[in-house]
Amino acid sequence: MRRLPPLNALRAFEAVVRTGSHADAALQLGVTHGAVSQQIATLENWLGHALFTREGRRMVATPMARVFAAEVGLSLDRLALAAEACGRPGVRRILRVSAPTSLAMRWLIPRLHRYHAGHPDVEVVVTTVSSLVEDLRGGVDVAIRRGVARKDLWPQHHVMPLLDEVDTLIMSPALFSRRPIHAPADVEGHAWLASQTRVGDWDNWLEAAQLQHFADLPRQTFDHFFVTRQAVEDGLGIGIGPLPLLEIDIARGNLVTPLPDVRVPRTGYIAIYPRQADPGRLLSGFADWLVGEATQPAGAAPSEA
Repeated sequence: MRRLPPLNALRAFEAVVRTGSHADAALQLGVTHGAVSQQIATLENWLGHALFTREGRRMVATPMARVFAAEVGLSLDRLALAAEACGRPGVRRILRVSAPTSLAMRWLIPRLHRYHAGHPDVEVVVTTVSSLVEDLRGGVDVAIRRGVARKDLWPQHHVMPLLDEVDTLIMSPALFSRRPIHAPADVEGHAWLASQTRVGDWDNWLEAAQLQHFADLPRQTFDHFFVTRQAVEDGLGIGIGPLPLLEIDIARGNLVTPLPDVRVPRTGYIAIYPRQADPGRLLSGFADWLVGEATQPAGAAPSEA
């Protein structure tokens, strides 16, 4: 007989660590704040030691508790997948995918119709994260993150290289018509638009263009790249943007790359999914489909998974 902690207590504990808040965990689980606290106390009594320490007004998970919560999350995910595998035939399966906001908006979502065409029984639910957030949270089947495909960094997950990325100068066609840029020095006098989530893009591009002496020129900075991209499309200034993420905007004529040969390589993206039960190869099949899509432009025919 397995000696297991109470399941409801484990669910409450994993939700608190994942959300970072008793209140958010209670909202997610559909119970009261007090019920969550009671379940945490039950689990601590079962384990024989505290799982959280007080820092000011906040209760913070101990390092050991965070490790335990990650294992509990994987186990709950595996249990959910096993339950789905034994569920009613013909019921649509839910595939939860997490990706950085700009990649989701400009690369992943415009391609999902191809996946759905070949997998009508699967519903892909996309959640977005800031590119500054690199960790994985529970409740996700496949995650796309910026990084390198090193298994030692993700020992509990399969990791696949997905997409290389380079930065180049971007601007709107209308602005290019009014004030064209034919040489790197032509960027002087334009409004420069930057993003907090892509720190260093301008400095790296200026170095590649041998314009380091322009490094102190003023820039208008937005909190996220998708805001910067929209401002560039609206003709408010010029920016530094990633390829192939912006191929769809270039193909539609919303953006142009006036100096395509001046490029800055960046760390690319990887696809990550747990080493757990994978009925019907749903997770690995979707990851394979992502890798296949990385070799095709946004308007190509559907790829097989």
